[in-house]
Amino acid sequence: MTGRRVALVTGAAGGIGSAVVRALERDGLRVVASDRSSGLALDVRDTASVDRAVRHVEHAVGPIAVLVNVAGVLHAGPALETTDAQWQEVFDVNATGVFRLGRAVGACMARRGAGSIVTVGSNAAGVPRAGLAAYAASKAAAAHLTRCLGLELARHGVRCNVVSPGSTDTAMLRGLGGDPVLGSPAQFRVGIPLRRVADPADVAEAVAFLASDRARHITMHDLYVDGGAALHV
Repeated sequence: MTGRRVALVTGAAGGIGSAVVRALERDGLRVVASDRSSGLALDVRDTASVDRAVRHVEHAVGPIAVLVNVAGVLHAGPALETTDAQWQEVFDVNATGVFRLGRAVGACMARRGAGSIVTVGSNAAGVPRAGLAAYAASKAAAAHLTRCLGLELARHGVRCNVVSPGSTDTAMLRGLGGDPVLGSPAQFRVGIPLRRVADPADVAEAVAFLASDRARHITMHDLYVDGGAALHV
């Protein structure tokens, strides 16, 4: 057990996830990094895996004060060519995974009367994207779910917020390089007023802020970290 606040981060092996782990550790939290392939074994697609992992952290590490949902997958392709299986996979990780973690961890936080949940979404949730229908729709579902959870848990002192990155320099973005629908990573700069693709640390800093007591009066908020690309108001 530890006297430091405990944070559980899913998708911790990825570019944004690993940056979030570093930012939270810098802020003094004891971070439990989870991923399917490393750290704490946790498959967000499986309810039993989620519940088992949450019980383990709560009993063996300490009460979870911060949950950060980063785990995500992307299927790129025209909506008319997306199969049922591809759609289901994207939603099962990006949206239903957030639900499973929010339900399990949110219940623990509500009993204690404190906690912070941050979901890493995407600006694609608010801006239609050709070739990203399943991903964009799943991120929109995750963002709205997080806000609904925030409304229900506010009376228990639990805050729930969303960080929505735009194009970020990760393996996921680089993997889109040769896609005939989405173009190359360099082309993603065209619509970003700040004229740069985000670094994972840019996203992690926003997550760390919303997870901290510095944001104690912020809940149900969706913070776009996209260099102004969404022209979000």
